[in-house]
Amino acid sequence: MGFIVSLLTNLIAILVYLNTGRISGERSRLAIRTITILIGSIAVLNCISRFLVIVPPGNVGVVNLFGEVSETTLNPGVHLLNPFSKVLNFSTRLKDVKENVDTTSQEGLSLNLDVSLQYKLDPQKAATVYKTIGTDETQLVISRFRSTVRAITANYPASAIYSSKRQEIAQKIDQQLTQEIPALGFIVEEALLRNIKMPDTLQAAIQNKLNAEQENQQMKFVLEKERQEAERKRIEAQGIADSQKIISGGLTNQVLQLRAIEATEKLAQSDNSKIVILGSGKGAVPIMIQPETEISKP
Repeated sequence: MGFIVSLLTNLIAILVYLNTGRISGERSRLAIRTITILIGSIAVLNCISRFLVIVPPGNVGVVNLFGEVSETTLNPGVHLLNPFSKVLNFSTRLKDVKENVDTTSQEGLSLNLDVSLQYKLDPQKAATVYKTIGTDETQLVISRFRSTVRAITANYPASAIYSSKRQEIAQKIDQQLTQEIPALGFIVEEALLRNIKMPDTLQAAIQNKLNAEQENQQMKFVLEKERQEAERKRIEAQGIADSQKIISGGLTNQVLQLRAIEATEKLAQSDNSKIVILGSGKGAVPIMIQPETEISKP
C-alpha cells in the first residue's frame, strides 16, 4: 500500500511540475516547481526503499506477500524484494525465561521452584513459527516449561528434590524440553533449577535427616577403618608367628655350634683385649670375658 501511495505521489508531482508553465508569475512558478521536485524526490526515494529490505543483526526476516508466507527466511543484511511484500523480523538471540513454579513432590508435599529456561528461535523454522504461533511465543513456551517441571518433580520425594537429586531433575527437565520444544520451532540451550523453597518445618526435618545420614556414614567410615586396622595387625602378627616358627624349626644344635664358632673367630681377630673361654660341655657355647683393666706388658 505504501508503495502505491508513493508512486501516485510521484506521478502527481510530475504532472504539477509539467503544468507550472501556465502560472503567470515567475516567482510563484519557481516556488511550485521547487516544492514539486522536493515531493517527487521523496516519493521516488520511498519507492526505491520499498524494493530494499534491511534485516538487522540477531534477526531473521519472514516474507509475507498478500497473505502467502515464504518458507525461505532472510538472513541479516540487505535484500531486494517485491515492493508489495511485507517483512517481519524475528529475533534469534538467546532468551532467558525465569519462572517461579508451584509444584508437588512424590508424597504430595507443596514445593516452590525457581527455574529458568534458556532457548532461542530456530532460524530455519521462523516461517513455521509465524504461521502456527505468531510473533509472540512466550506464553506457549512458558506453559510447556511449567508443565514439564511439574510432571518431573512429581516423581521424586521432597528430600531428594531438596538434596541429592537436584542435578538429576534439572537434567531431566532439560532432556524433556529438548524433545518437545524443537517441534514448535525453538532450540533449547539449557534448563536450570536455581532454588527450591518449602515450608520451614519440612525443610528442618529434611535437614535433620540429612545430618543423621551424614553421621551414620561417618560412623561406618570409622568402623571400616578400625576393622581394616585390626585386620592389618592380625596379618602382621600371623606373619611374625610364621617367621618365628620357621626360624625356630631351623635352629638345630649343629647350626648353633657353627654360629658359636664363627662368633669366636671374629672375637679372636679383634684388637681389643679379651679372654675367650671355650665351653667344655657338649654343644657348649664359647664365653668371652673381657677384663676391666688392660694387662700391662712387661
